[in-house]
Amino acid sequence: MEKSYDFSGWATRNNLKCSDGRTILKDAFKHNDGQVVPMVWNHQHNDPHNVLGHALLENRKEGVYAYCTFNDTEVGRNVKLLVQHGDVSALSIYANQLKQQGGSVLHGAIREVSLVLAGANPGAFIDSVMSHGEESDEEAFIYTGEKLSLFHADETDKTDDEETIADVFDTLSEKQKTVVYAMLGQALGENLEGGNEEMKQNVFDKEDKKDTLSHVDMVGIIADAKRYGSLRDAVLAHGIENIDYLFPDAQNVMNDPQFIQRDMGWVRKVMTAVHNTPFSRIKSILADITEADARAKGYVKGNLKIEEVFSLLKRTTSPTTIYKKQKLDRDDIVDITDFDVVAWLKSEMRTMLDEELARAVLVGDGRLNSSDDKINEQNIRPIWTDADLYTIKTPVEHAANATADQKAKAFIRAAVKSRKNYKGSGSPILYATEDILTDCLLMEDTTGRVIYDSVDKLATALRVKEIITAPVMEGQTRVGADTKTYTLAGIIVNLTDYNVGADKGGAVNMFDDFDIDYNAQKYLIETRCSGALIKPYAAIALEFVEAAAG
Repeated sequence: MEKSYDFSGWATRNNLKCSDGRTILKDAFKHNDGQVVPMVWNHQHNDPHNVLGHALLENRKEGVYAYCTFNDTEVGRNVKLLVQHGDVSALSIYANQLKQQGGSVLHGAIREVSLVLAGANPGAFIDSVMSHGEESDEEAFIYTGEKLSLFHADETDKTDDEETIADVFDTLSEKQKTVVYAMLGQALGENLEGGNEEMKQNVFDKEDKKDTLSHVDMVGIIADAKRYGSLRDAVLAHGIENIDYLFPDAQNVMNDPQFIQRDMGWVRKVMTAVHNTPFSRIKSILADITEADARAKGYVKGNLKIEEVFSLLKRTTSPTTIYKKQKLDRDDIVDITDFDVVAWLKSEMRTMLDEELARAVLVGDGRLNSSDDKINEQNIRPIWTDADLYTIKTPVEHAANATADQKAKAFIRAAVKSRKNYKGSGSPILYATEDILTDCLLMEDTTGRVIYDSVDKLATALRVKEIITAPVMEGQTRVGADTKTYTLAGIIVNLTDYNVGADKGGAVNMFDDFDIDYNAQKYLIETRCSGALIKPYAAIALEFVEAAAG
């Protein structure tokens, strides 16, 4: 070459099978012969400061040879020193418009030559995604591990085998050293400032940097990600160890696992509203003075005075045990360190126990009478199906083809009219399904105006203190003595009239035990209690039922 240049070397070599099975054939880049392309640092062509100079390409039978010249920028001068002293000794090219047949690369266009910290493997390496057999705009990074030949345009005869790298490095200014530190730190993923950090390894020794990705590695990995479908697979394909450093485990956004559960707001309101006693056997004695014989009478002189006659009614409710049992393998307890799994499990057990009690109080547990797990309804008496003396059953009749508005209107009328029979304490609460509440709030008058634009206004119209929706009431049906199907829509009750009793020691208790044979920690939460309405006509059950035809 007549033109002076700073160094030369093989940009890529022919007939070398790459690790991905491709082979660059002779004259694949023949049309680049004699062209001058930019020379950049580590293929970082997104910043003009990374342009180090240019390279004159020469197509040879062995491959493409490059004669490289540094520019006079500060970065160009610094990298020139690195090349002069053997710190950087590998070239790479960036090419696109690739064409291949099978595993052979037939054609491509070299767009730039890069100085890189180390070639990916000796000889050459293509890191790309290419369409087989057809021309495409896909890109490739082709590396060579051949040694560079160093020439000095103005000092071609100078040799100095005695001068060490340290000697030359010491000739750099502090500003130049800072740039070198930054380049090396960027390659290592470290922050080396002022040269105070001790270098633990050879930054150009690829085999010793198993957990460090150079920029050249990452460029190839990103290109391969299109072919593999994911960045993670591309990293694995490149043989990167300890991949979890790059793809750490997902982190919980909450401290504890969250339960998928029904709305539990009604449970707390039920459990805090019921009347509690420190004894579990509940006896109710009632005197029925509604009969005519119980009325006071007028006296006629000389007639016999007749004694008042009324009947006494008695009901006794005894306790039953309600429990929930869980177990955890001790290995799991030890291994789970992200949160307190025992406390989390116990909170779940208490939540579910409270829900089961509240469900049993309102509507019963819903299990078949033959089930061993059923809560005995003679011990925890459901308000919905309690005796007529305690719960007033109010049918809400509707036509078979009734609209939602019609059913909602019938519900409101039945609820208001049934209040004359209510004998419970104070202002009751309506426990209803979400559907009936929604239908009532959507009712419109003849002008299309919503009649009840708030839950509070609807509660006032129904003569109740509050409306609480309970998901466990959804879909509850029973067959009456008349063989008709009754669907529960709401329960009006003041739970002060419902007594839950538990003897000392029968309240909610948590027990745990270790099973040494199965290495399992077992937990039990249970309560032994009774529950029943203690006032006559203390509740109203509103039930939808189809009206007789005609």
